[in-house]
Amino acid sequence: MPQPPRSRVTLAAVAAATGLSVASVSRALAGRGDLASDTRARVLAAARRLGYARSGEARGRPRAGTARLFDLVLGHFHDPYSDEVTAGARGAAAAAGFDLVLTAERDRPDDDWPARIRARGSAGVVLGLVVPTAGQLAQLEAAVIPVVLLDPRSVHTPPLPVVHTTDRDGGESAAAHLIDAGADRFLVVTGTPAYRFGRARIEGFVAEVRRRLPDADVQRVDVDWTGRTARRRCAPFMASVRPGERLGVFACADTLAEGVYAAAADAGRGIPHDVLVVGFDDVRTARVLTPALTSVHQPIREMAAAAIGLLTRAAAGETLTPTATVLPTRLVVRASTARGFGIEAPSG
Repeated sequence: MPQPPRSRVTLAAVAAATGLSVASVSRALAGRGDLASDTRARVLAAARRLGYARSGEARGRPRAGTARLFDLVLGHFHDPYSDEVTAGARGAAAAAGFDLVLTAERDRPDDDWPARIRARGSAGVVLGLVVPTAGQLAQLEAAVIPVVLLDPRSVHTPPLPVVHTTDRDGGESAAAHLIDAGADRFLVVTGTPAYRFGRARIEGFVAEVRRRLPDADVQRVDVDWTGRTARRRCAPFMASVRPGERLGVFACADTLAEGVYAAAADAGRGIPHDVLVVGFDDVRTARVLTPALTSVHQPIREMAAAAIGLLTRAAAGETLTPTATVLPTRLVVRASTARGFGIEAPSG
């Protein structure tokens, strides 16, 4: 005999399961009102568990948090860092049975990327190297769309889950390695604006040099996060390297290390014979430079996968808390700091 149809789960049933009023549950499911984000998340989880369907969903209208897709929002794509982020996020999403939509944060006042995410009923958003406005976050919160911050630029972040790496430890390991490799003096090449991760890397580097070599000469040059500017700004430092000296350079990103290499070549200085170079990120740039670049490996793919993992848990009904997931860095030693490797300085 055919089974009788299951009775429809009502708003009252969801309200009873959450201990809230029917009106509050209705506002939470509709993404309206001033309910706290954890309250909305609790209602959404209960609705899923009970099998509640709002009127209209059977006609195919998406509801926030129900589509089998996540959004990855980045300020730019198609560079070594974003390629690693995309690969890690896409692999983790596919393993969990979700599609991944790449959403660009365009620097235009009329670009309303949260509205696009809401319209397609995204189950969650990873914001990578993006500083969302309060209004943008309010749109996502109103739609009960969970958000995870990946490698945020600022230490002053909204109360959201965060995934990043041990930037300060990475700076310390870069300094220790350059000292052990025989550097006599040091140059830190960093980017402006001075983002959270750049400051942490510098702090770790300088602290380790001061601990090991209190009187060492440590200089710093700030560039616009491009190798082209790093090349120009590092030129006088390369020219100042005297015979027998070894300048230890810490580039706070591998893209900046490209500029250091070019500046050393312009000045007729050899790597690693005159100049020792350590980068940060360990993206494909590190492996294709000649000589290959020693770099602090940032587990970019694993960080992106961890962010997707948090969204997967939220999609299953778990309430995410504003805690940090911190993955460790490690130093990958290559020819740019090893004696007997690299390109000799021109003679004559």
